[in-house]
Amino acid sequence: MQRTVSKLSSAVSQRKNQASSLFWRSFSHSSSRNAFGIAFDIDGVLIRGNSPIGGSPQALNKLYHPEGSLKVPYCFLTNGGGVRESKRAIELSKLFGVGVSSSQVLHGHSPFKQLAHKFENDFVVAVGKGEPAAVMSEYGFKDVISIDDYTLCFDNIDPLAPQKKWTVNGSSEPSPELKKYVRSQKVQAVFVVSDSVDWSRDIQVLCDILRTGGLPGGEIGSQPPLYFAHDDLKYQGAFPTERFGIGAFRISLQSVFNSIHPHPLQYSAVGKPNPLAFKNAETTLRKLYNHMIANQDCGGISPFETLYMIGDNPSVDIKGAQEAGRPWFSILTRTGVFRGKENDQEYPADMVVDTVEDAVDFILDKENSS
Repeated sequence: MQRTVSKLSSAVSQRKNQASSLFWRSFSHSSSRNAFGIAFDIDGVLIRGNSPIGGSPQALNKLYHPEGSLKVPYCFLTNGGGVRESKRAIELSKLFGVGVSSSQVLHGHSPFKQLAHKFENDFVVAVGKGEPAAVMSEYGFKDVISIDDYTLCFDNIDPLAPQKKWTVNGSSEPSPELKKYVRSQKVQAVFVVSDSVDWSRDIQVLCDILRTGGLPGGEIGSQPPLYFAHDDLKYQGAFPTERFGIGAFRISLQSVFNSIHPHPLQYSAVGKPNPLAFKNAETTLRKLYNHMIANQDCGGISPFETLYMIGDNPSVDIKGAQEAGRPWFSILTRTGVFRGKENDQEYPADMVVDTVEDAVDFILDKENSS
């Protein structure tokens, strides 16, 4: 079995190391002692599609000293993903013109790292766009395969395959050894890392896996564990109105599965609004803060009076911050899913602003005057 997927190229690795070195070196020159931190959603807050919105480059630059050192600990808390955090950090650095470390990037699937010890040597399937198997491999999963490669190991498992004219990047006809291995192994868990690209195929193959206890073509069996990076029904992309997210795919999969299996689909979602995502963000921000105050360790005690969550989706960003409780303070922007003139009725934020730059200006004014 090909137990890992392709590693980062040497060029990407070199750029990652250079960016990380510059990032942490900038901390060593910082003497700021901030009692607050900021978590930014990305889509609908900082970007739409691949374009910055709401004065996001200017907003992020306000969190740095003129010489480039960070003066406010912040992270990106997004349900997006499908790529390694290190790769996303490089992309964000280029897009906004600031130094971003991989440690500042928290994807919806980042909490899967905490499950690596449980499934480290188990055969698992990773679903989604981008490089889901590579992501899971970097987290410590040693026997992981993408659903693209998994599907190719079973003849005729996707009845519509002959009608599909596109090709899957990075996928090729598997070796006879790989086919033999995959067909002999029960899938121990499925991880939906990012948005499914081929819903019809993925729903078919996942139902085959989940209803047979992990081996398509077999008898009805106990469902293996199923994890989603998040459960967002919709998000704000480049199109004027919202697009369906992983939550919509989950609803479709669940509807089909529950129609063919004697027991309802069991699953877990680890991204926002799950309090676990906000706990991980707080831990990340605390580590950044510790570096900013000359590597002093506050132990398990949070040094923050306030942590600000800036998001555009009331049912995800604002709900999550509310459920996480103190010290989280929620700020809702009007540049994404939410477009209302007043506050959201179901999940009202602590503050509503037009843009992310307005949010950062509010935070800096508030903290500098307190």
